[in-house]
Amino acid sequence: MKKFVKLIAVVMAAAMLLSLAACGGDKKEENPSTGDKKYVVGISQLVTHDALDAATEGFKAALTEKLGDKVEFLYQNAANDSAVCATIANDFVSKKVDLIMANATPALQAAATATSDIPVLGTSVTEYGVAFGISDFSGTLGNNVSGTSDLAPLDQQAAMIKEWYPDAKTVGLLYCSGEPNSQYQVDTVQKELEKLGYTCKQYPFTDSNDVAAVCQSASDANDVMYIPTDNTCASNTGIIDNICRGKTPIFVGEEGICKGCGVATLSISYYDIGYKTGEMAYEILVNGADISTMAIEYAPEFVKKANPEVCAALGITPLEGYELIDMTPEE
Repeated sequence: MKKFVKLIAVVMAAAMLLSLAACGGDKKEENPSTGDKKYVVGISQLVTHDALDAATEGFKAALTEKLGDKVEFLYQNAANDSAVCATIANDFVSKKVDLIMANATPALQAAATATSDIPVLGTSVTEYGVAFGISDFSGTLGNNVSGTSDLAPLDQQAAMIKEWYPDAKTVGLLYCSGEPNSQYQVDTVQKELEKLGYTCKQYPFTDSNDVAAVCQSASDANDVMYIPTDNTCASNTGIIDNICRGKTPIFVGEEGICKGCGVATLSISYYDIGYKTGEMAYEILVNGADISTMAIEYAPEFVKKANPEVCAALGITPLEGYELIDMTPEE
């Protein structure tokens, strides 16, 4: 009898081991990195325009490639309203999302204010030190915030104007005063332009309601204009173009604005920085990377691009070395 009981025990133990092995094998086939865990990621985008849309697309593509259906995106657009950014961020916190991706500076500031626990990754943010009032920013925030920057070399942007219009005398710098990163850019570009011999004047506007009047003043008073990477300008390129087309050449900080109203830009790929942000998110969510030690990432390359339609309206030929922007309307 004892031998029979021992035999039954051995058989049962063997069956349990086989069952556990089979279950382990099934889980490994499903997803060796995440098992059955699903991640919820909140995306807060300041406004709809080509650059920010491309960054969001790149971010989602990176995480989807790595996680498949193991990631769910909650997307919200603030329609260029900082107060709505705060509402969106608080909603994501209440839903206890696993990570927040904040697309553009006001979205990032709102998310960072809303939570100190949930990881927050920014993208399409020009200068993180400026965004958070850090005068001696070293590249790492040291808290629950990191991300990618869309800053292209500002001295090279100023040099573009010298390339195209060496005999111009005055440059008007148009930007939204409500965007701290824009102020940083125009201050820096102005210093570089003054080194090159230009007389510069800044033309800040407060929001979309006064962009036309301020733009008209800048166009009337200057030989050339400069617009930084500025979300409000990006949302109003039609107005700016109607005022300046064929009259005042505009050099800009990014391709989306250039496509709308500019002569030329030193461009980055917003899709690429969004994709990089997605890779950072994966490291945090799946591999347990410590966001407080993750340095801000920058675009790996910059490309000189020109708008052929604006050049034609001004009666100028795009300079050699500039890639022509594809002006085909998006479907």
